[in-house]
Amino acid sequence: MLKKLWFQVGVGILLSLLIIKYFVSIIWVFDPLVIIAKVIFIPLLLGGVLYYITEPLQRVLEKKNVPRWGSILAILLSLIGVAWIFVAIIGPPVTDQVNNLVENAPRIAKEINLLKDTVLQEKENLPEEFQKSIDSAANSLQSIAVLFGKWIIQFLQSFFQAMFLLVLVPFFFIFMLKDHEKLSPFIYNFFTGTRREWIKKTLGDIDSVLRSYIQGQFLISAILAMLLLIGYSIIGLEYALLLAIFALFMNLIPFIGPWIAFIPALIIAFVQDPKLAIWVGLITLAAQQIDSNIITPNVMGKTLDIHPLTVITVILAAGNIAGFLGIIIAIPTYAVSKAVVKNIYATRKQISEAATKSV
Repeated sequence: MLKKLWFQVGVGILLSLLIIKYFVSIIWVFDPLVIIAKVIFIPLLLGGVLYYITEPLQRVLEKKNVPRWGSILAILLSLIGVAWIFVAIIGPPVTDQVNNLVENAPRIAKEINLLKDTVLQEKENLPEEFQKSIDSAANSLQSIAVLFGKWIIQFLQSFFQAMFLLVLVPFFFIFMLKDHEKLSPFIYNFFTGTRREWIKKTLGDIDSVLRSYIQGQFLISAILAMLLLIGYSIIGLEYALLLAIFALFMNLIPFIGPWIAFIPALIIAFVQDPKLAIWVGLITLAAQQIDSNIITPNVMGKTLDIHPLTVITVILAAGNIAGFLGIIIAIPTYAVSKAVVKNIYATRKQISEAATKSV
């Protein structure tokens, strides 16, 4: 019985629960380490994202015999150039649209309240089933608004905290560009034999998953934001650039992100002209169809191999546990965990098959 897989898994789960129980009891001992981890996590995360975004450029430069220091300098200058373009060209219209939106916020809120009051007044004249549907939709929208507001507040708190820690981001970023090939060997060289090979393969799979997700998701988000900007500009929607930039960041969240970006665009369209709301819906639907049928299959393929229902479940759970930051890192964390579990399962299967053959 001791060799049965179900028994070993059960013992492993019980031991894990005991470890967690006693760890929670003495967690105060680790408070200094937790504080240090929180300080380092956001700069390390941002540095890692920048590394995976710029790593293809470094690879291209070094294939043309540019030395490592030259490729790092070229990447840093490129990032500074992009930041300057954003501030000099995109910054002023974004600032104008933000100021305009702040000035018109009371009018927009008034229009929304009038629309809500109109719907509620007409509700009594509708069949009972429609009344129940309206009440259910109102409750759902209220819950979503509260949850979304909580995510936004947590995101802003994390954002402003990160501003104070940005001095660490270039340090991690440059270190990754300079010595990224040395990280995996530094870890797996502590081991020997099959364990060393397993850790080497697992680290390679993790690197592949993170590279595919980060590079693919940023490219997809940029393309979708550009499509939305073109569509919103054609129909004359107010705050088109601001909404497209908001969509750029929201589209980093798979499946749910595009619909979060759709809500403010729909509200502004209703306030500006109810007919525009139909066009906004059609533009969003067209962009999503182009994304799901053309962009995502060609950019990311089936690298992550995660079912949409799993993605939605993981994102909602992460949002409740860790707020907006949890939503952002939920899918790559799940993908990395899945890669590790798959390698464990493959190794156990090989051991089992070898034992069967030996018998």
